Amino acid sequence: MSDVVIAGLGQTDVGEHYGISLRDLALLALEPAIRDAGNLKPDILFVGNMVAPAASHQAHLGALISDYSGLEGIEASTIEAGGASGGAALRMGYLAVKSGEAKVALVLGIEKVTDQLGPSAESMQTLSEDSDYEAVQGLTPNAQAALLLRRYMHQYGIGHEAFAGFSILAHANAMTNPHAMYHNQVTLEAYKKADPLSDPLTLFDTSPVADGAAAVILTLSESLPAGYSGPLVRITGSSLVTDRLAIHDRPDPLAFDAARRSVERACRQAGILPTDVDLFELYDSYSIYAALALEAAGFSERGQGWKLAQDGGLVLRGELPIATFGGLKARGNPGGATGVYQAVEAALQLRGQAGSNQVPGAHKALIQCLAGPASTAVTHVLED
Repeated sequence: MSDVVIAGLGQTDVGEHYGISLRDLALLALEPAIRDAGNLKPDILFVGNMVAPAASHQAHLGALISDYSGLEGIEASTIEAGGASGGAALRMGYLAVKSGEAKVALVLGIEKVTDQLGPSAESMQTLSEDSDYEAVQGLTPNAQAALLLRRYMHQYGIGHEAFAGFSILAHANAMTNPHAMYHNQVTLEAYKKADPLSDPLTLFDTSPVADGAAAVILTLSESLPAGYSGPLVRITGSSLVTDRLAIHDRPDPLAFDAARRSVERACRQAGILPTDVDLFELYDSYSIYAALALEAAGFSERGQGWKLAQDGGLVLRGELPIATFGGLKARGNPGGATGVYQAVEAALQLRGQAGSNQVPGAHKALIQCLAGPASTAVTHVLED
C-alpha cells in the first residue's frame, strides 16, 4: 500500500483570540490546509479538542465545523484525549486513510480557552485528571507538575535551575516563529527570578494555555491531484498508548511508561531507532515533562534528561533539536490542538520550509504529545 502523506498544512497564531468564534478560528486553519493540498476535498474530518464543551458550551464539533466549512455530509467527529487530543485525531486520520476507509482526511486541532476566564478557566484544565481522586481534592495540573519536579529534584539531587535550559531554548526558537505567542528571550538570571506558581514550579517552567487551530490534510501518495508538486511528508509510524490515569497509582511516578512505549512502537513501525531522527517535537507543557519525555524516549539515562538542555545538543543546529518553533513553552500551549501543531511544524522542517527555524538536513522527525503526566501518549514518525 502507498504511504500516508501530509499533503496540506494550515495554522493560526497561538494567542488570545477573544474576538473570534470557535468555528471561525477553525476556518483560519483548515482552509489554508485544503488549498495547500491542491484543493483536495476531504471525505472525513477528525477534530482534536479538549475543552470546547466546558469553555465554549459547544460539543458536536464534527457537525459544527463540517457544516460551517462547506463540507456538510462528510463523516466528522470529535476526538478527545486531554492534551493529546490533537495527536489522537492525527492517528485516527492516519488509520482511516491507511485502511482505505477514507481517501482524504482532514485533521483539525482546535482550542478556544479564552471563552472562559478566572476560576472556571483554571477548573477546565483539570478535566483530564482523575476527577474523584485528584481534581476534586484541589490538585491542579500546575500542582501535579510541581510534585513531580520536587520528587525529581529530591531523587536525583539537583537544584531547580537545572531545568532553565528548556525555557531558554524554547524562547530562543520562538523569536523567529511568526505564529508564536511569545517573542521574548529568557536568560538564566530571569529564570532564577521568575514568579512562583506552585513550589518549586515557576512561571518559566510552565507553558501558557492559549487559543489556536492547526490542520493537516492526509491522503495516500497515489491519491494526490494531478500536477501536485508540493514536497511530500510521509507518516511512517503512529502509536497511541495509555497509562494509569492518576500518578499515585503508578509504581514509579517519574517513569513516563506510556511515552516510552509509544516511541518504541512508532519507531518499530517506521523501521528506525529514536536516535535516527533529526528533530523531536516533544510535549514541554512543563520543564519537568520535557526532561521526562527525553528520558522516556531513550535520549538520556533516567535522571539525566535536564543535562541535554545545558550542553547545546537540543538547539536548532544541535544533535537533537527540540521545540524547533518554540514548543508549548513559547509558541504557546493550545491544549488539545497541540498534536496537530507539532505535525505542521515537523512537516515544515521536512519540507525545508521552516525559514529561520530550519533544522539543517532534516529528513526524519519524531513528534509526541501527552495528556497530563503521560496518562496518554501519542507518537508519530514523519519522514520526507
